[in-house]
Order: sequence, then structure tokens, then C-alpha cells
Amino acid sequence: MSGRTGRLSTTAVLRTPGGLSLRYRPRALAVGVAAALLAVGLGLVALGSGDYPMGPADVLRTLVGGGTPAEQFIVHELRLPRLVTALLVGAALSLAGTVFQSLVRNPLGSPDILGFTQGASAGALVVVVLGGSSLALAGAAVAGGLATGLVIYALAWRRGVHGYRLILVGIGIAAILTGVNGYLLTRAPLMDAARAVLWLTGSLDGRGWANAGPLLAVLVVVTPVVLVVCGLALRMMELGDDTAGALGVPVRRLRLVLLTAAVLLVSFAAAAAGPVSFVALVAPHVTKRLTRAPGPNLLPSMAVGAALLVGADLLAQRAFPGHQLPVGVVTGVIGGGYLVWLLALERRAGRL
Repeated sequence: MSGRTGRLSTTAVLRTPGGLSLRYRPRALAVGVAAALLAVGLGLVALGSGDYPMGPADVLRTLVGGGTPAEQFIVHELRLPRLVTALLVGAALSLAGTVFQSLVRNPLGSPDILGFTQGASAGALVVVVLGGSSLALAGAAVAGGLATGLVIYALAWRRGVHGYRLILVGIGIAAILTGVNGYLLTRAPLMDAARAVLWLTGSLDGRGWANAGPLLAVLVVVTPVVLVVCGLALRMMELGDDTAGALGVPVRRLRLVLLTAAVLLVSFAAAAAGPVSFVALVAPHVTKRLTRAPGPNLLPSMAVGAALLVGADLLAQRAFPGHQLPVGVVTGVIGGGYLVWLLALERRAGRL
């Protein structure tokens, strides 16, 4: 194994007996592994806490097929689907946020700000107003997110899609959809409106395997495309379209593929748990500060996003005994506080 030290991070090369070489950053790898272990640890705590407390050993024994029938039911049918949904939603939102921020080359390039989350919410609210099942609501959320992505892409297109134009169009569409969503809430029956408000906040309450399954399928398909096919090219695109094009990157085609992948991730994550706020914005920032490495840091960011959402959900369930908060409330408080702190740092550094 050989290494090369740069100003921001160390890059190492792992060489195999067959002559293949794999370049990686040890610090980024360590951050990703630590975040994944933290997510697993928080998950074990979440599986064992509640009205029927269980120790870590009991949880692990139940997960591998042991335990009493009551423990089997509580872990496998009630708590594990919620945990898996949280892990998948956190990873999906973080990956989508990393892709958006890299494409627009702006730290505020988040689906919460660019209008994609509001589009998924609008699709779900249409089902609430017209009446429909939970499955129809999830499908409408996906359709709303994809439709919003098409509209934003079409409006931002002018001999290509550039970062600032995409941001401005996205902010405008987000403002329009926020007003539309408010109107749809006023048209919904009272009980349906209350259910819709809970969903719009972002909640993991009552989530089952039916919620986690579609998102898992999308992650299995989309993640390899982003990591393997587009990962290196995405890093080049952060240097600018002209530089990336000179290096042989098909910028327009690749941007369309990456935007489609990110919109799919956001839409299916919203279908699974509602529009959970700030995870897509905060997780990539936290990851970059921890790894101190340039580039998108895709895999470490997914691990950090998963740990962040599992931790937020655990806090939402246990912070106020007898009362469970929607996880979106906790991520909103954490994310809003982090954003204010980040802006204060930027202002102190003279960049604002």
C-alpha cells in the first residue's frame, strides 16, 4: 500500500495481486465506517427501548431468531421496520443532497430549497384532498417529485442547465408549491388535514416493511449508478462544466442522469417518511467537515445521513416521556441550528 499526502487529506492506493489498484482516502473511509457503526449502535438502542425495554443482548438474540414470541413480534414487526426505514431515508436524502450540492456547486443546493420536496408534498396532498389509501399517497408523492423535477429542468434549460439558474428556478417553484400546498390543506377534511400535516412534518410513526421496500429497491438500483458510473465524473464536474468537458466528461448527459437519480431518491424517501427536512442539507456539510476531503464524499455522506436520522428519531421518541415528536421536528431544529451556526462562521470568515 502506498500513500500520498496533500494539504487537505491523504490519498492511499490499495494494490491487489492481480494488478488492480483502488485509490481511497483513509480519513474518509474511517469517517464512513465510524458513522455506520454509530448508526448500528443507535439502532440497537432504538430496538431495545420503549414500553417493552430490552437489553442489547436480548435484541441481538431476537434478531437472529431467538427470543420469546412477544420479543419477536415487538422487534421484527414493530421496531425493526421503523429502524430500517430511518436508515434508508437518511442514506437516500444524504446521497441526494450531496449530488445536488455537487451539481450546482453551492452549499445550499438541497432538495428542501430547490422545490423537489415541495413537489412530492403537493402530490401527496392531492390524494389527501381527493381521498385515497396510504399506497396512493406514496405513489402520488413520487409522481409529484418527478413532475417537479421535469418542470424545474425544463425551465432551467438554456443550452444546458447551470447551477445558479437551477437554484433560482428551484427556489421560485418551491415558493409556488408552498402556496399550493397551503391551499390544498384548507380544502381537505379536518381529519385528513391533520393526518396530512403530520406527514408533511416528516414522521416514521407506524412505518412498516411496505414503506421501506420501494425505497430499498431504488437505493439498490440508483446507488451503484451514482457511485460507480458517475462518481469520478461528478468530482470533475465540481471543477466547472468547461473543465469537466475538456477532460472528456459528457456534462449534459451526466447532469441529466444525476438529477434523475437524486429526484428519485428524494421522491421515494418522501413517500416512505414524508418530507423530512434538513437531512439532505446538513449531512453532506457534516461529512465534508469530518473527512476534510474534496469531492462529493458519497459513501461517507450516506452513512452520516443514516446515523443522523436514526439518532433524530430516537431523540424524537425518548426526549419527552409519554409524547412522541415527529422526526421532522427534531431534524428541523438540528438542521436550522446548524445552518445558523454555519452562516455565522461564513460571516466571521468574511465570506458573507
